[in-house]
Amino acid sequence: MKAIQRTSQHYLLKQLPKATALLSKDGTLVDASDSWLDIFGLPLKSGLAINIHSLMEDTDDLADQLKKNAPFSIRHKIEKSRDIHWLESNFNPWFDEKENIIGTIVQTDDISKEVEMEMELKKVNKMLKTKSEVAKVGCWEFNVETEELYWCDETKKIHQVPESYQPNVTDAINFYKQGFSRNKISMLFHKILNDGQSYNQRLMIVTKKGEEKWVNAAGKAIMEDDKITRLFGTFQDIHEQVLAEAKIKENEQLLTTLIDNLPLNIFVKDLDSKKILVNQAECDYLGKSREELIGKDDFDLYDKEVAKISRDEDLEVIKTLKPILGKETISIKKDGQTTNFLTSKIPLFDLDGKVNGLIGISMDISPIKKKEDQLRNLINITSIQNKKLINFAHIVSHNLRSHSANFSMLLEFLKSEDQEEEKNKILKMLTRASDNLLETLENLNEVVDINTRVNLKKEPIVLHDAISKVLHNLSAFMEKNHVTIQNHVDKEQQIWSVPAYLDSIILNLVTNAIKYRSPDRKPVITINAKQIEQRTILSIADNGLGIDLERHGDKIFGMYKTFHNRKDAKGIGLYIIKNQIEAMGGSITVNSEVDKGSTFNVYFNEKSE
Repeated sequence: MKAIQRTSQHYLLKQLPKATALLSKDGTLVDASDSWLDIFGLPLKSGLAINIHSLMEDTDDLADQLKKNAPFSIRHKIEKSRDIHWLESNFNPWFDEKENIIGTIVQTDDISKEVEMEMELKKVNKMLKTKSEVAKVGCWEFNVETEELYWCDETKKIHQVPESYQPNVTDAINFYKQGFSRNKISMLFHKILNDGQSYNQRLMIVTKKGEEKWVNAAGKAIMEDDKITRLFGTFQDIHEQVLAEAKIKENEQLLTTLIDNLPLNIFVKDLDSKKILVNQAECDYLGKSREELIGKDDFDLYDKEVAKISRDEDLEVIKTLKPILGKETISIKKDGQTTNFLTSKIPLFDLDGKVNGLIGISMDISPIKKKEDQLRNLINITSIQNKKLINFAHIVSHNLRSHSANFSMLLEFLKSEDQEEEKNKILKMLTRASDNLLETLENLNEVVDINTRVNLKKEPIVLHDAISKVLHNLSAFMEKNHVTIQNHVDKEQQIWSVPAYLDSIILNLVTNAIKYRSPDRKPVITINAKQIEQRTILSIADNGLGIDLERHGDKIFGMYKTFHNRKDAKGIGLYIIKNQIEAMGGSITVNSEVDKGSTFNVYFNEKSE
């Protein structure tokens, strides 16, 4: 080994800031700067001749490179103070004064920091590449000056082109599906190139393999000195995401169509009982749009008391997690409209199993409740009719049995009688009995006719005119008995009634008032009418004999019931008009006091049924 020479050349080399060494042709160290010796950890005053190969053991082809006598560079590493240092050495031929190669000049730099940064950058790039592959996000870059377009590997993968593919702007735009997508990206690229306007748009491409694919294309302009120099952007494969979103929208549309066409009010509330979803039936019932209902609670929409009950139910469901099923509720809206509902409330859970609201389902049962009331009313009417039927059967049985017994007795008398004069008397009695039987049968037939009629046709009738008509027909009878009529009924007052029944009612009540007048005073009949709620009340009052209601109150409208000793009293009139009134859905009551008079009140329904 040859020692380093201590010459002026040596001292010049020693002080060079650049780590430099001189090698002989066989690679032996001839001389070196202190900085070079320091890099390799060699003593500054070492007199040992060292071969370069011993310092760069990890460079297998170093000997071959030195033999070529041409410039080259190598990267290598050394262990120094238990740390690995990366070095970069540049080799150049060393010439003498006659341009003969006498060795090699080596300049070495410690590039540990650069290598460390490169390795870190590789890790980052690898991580980014992995994330890019997982997220299916690629990138692209366009050099405005050179018009060169760069695609990363993932972008190429999305387009299904080989890694060697070199794109250009025209080809890149032509990958977009013809029509909206291609026109849109052309416009966006033009705007970003000329105005620097960024974009982020969902579009469809057709890949090299002919597959249609949804992508998210984004671009941003890079400015230098107020000039667009580069365009940079991302390119993401969102095909599966778009298909999933479309499927979700399809399912949402299906669900919306389903709940909107159910004959039920459906709503979803949050923990504060505010509506977050409503179906069309709920909107129609409340007379508001979805936008107007979302965010509203029951206090905004219903009567305060009803809203409080509903809120208490909501809190109970949310607290206990127990549903309320099929509970009858009454809803009263702000405008006073009342509806009967059959309501169910079910707790709503999120994906973590925590309750975050409730689902409500309400069915309008108002028509059912109305039918129930009608059925209940029908049952009551049927019960009344049944009682009337039993009573009528008793009457028929009693009256016909009486007539039958009378006939039997007279016929027996006729058989046993020999004298012609007595026989003639008995025959006259039989004739009268026959007439009475016919009259009874006519009365019974009239009652049967009233009670078996269906679909009675009621009409709006001016009450004052109907009363005047009856009074006109009774004018001679009233004049004969010096009757005073006080008709206070409003000339515009209307009622719904069967015309023939109304004539019968007024006729019977007025004639009874005249028949049973008091002999001690001039008869006065007062007629009034007033409306209370949904009914009209016709009152016919007299100052006649009156009726002892304590004795006869339960028989007042019975068949063949009489309460005064008058030969022309038959006890059929009140019975018939009571049946007529009830057949029209009305009722009749009486107030009376002996020797002071009677007042009959007839109740007519306001509207036709």
